[in-house]
Amino acid sequence: MAGDEWFEQALAAEQRGDWDVAIALISAHAECYSTDPDAHANHLWHMDLLARAGRLPELTERALTDVHARRRLNRSLRERGMDASLRNRAEDGDRGALYVLVRLLCETGRVQEAHRAVQDLGPEDQYAHEIVAGFRSPHQP
Repeated sequence: MAGDEWFEQALAAEQRGDWDVAIALISAHAECYSTDPDAHANHLWHMDLLARAGRLPELTERALTDVHARRRLNRSLRERGMDASLRNRAEDGDRGALYVLVRLLCETGRVQEAHRAVQDLGPEDQYAHEIVAGFRSPHQP
């Protein structure tokens, strides 16, 4: 494909929701932590396309070694309200999943549940405690 023709085709595929085509086109030009800023941006776009396409198993597999996939997966789970999946990821040691879980619980009015999650999954994690504290009313313990 000449020049940026692939880019225009990927954009068009994304706009029409043709995820398979968009993902195939962008993945060929994507590289995590590339010194080429375009390749790195394409990598982030690739992770976003996987999430938007609902390819959570593929994103989960990539999340084992790719921080960008891990972040996008956690965000996608949050967007879908999948707190049980976030909890499972946090139980497996993903601190980012814990923070996303705690925010999700707090933002949906489940501050006590968020507090319990921090106690269960990260009792020594000061940042997780700070997230919960930011949502507590002045009269809550």
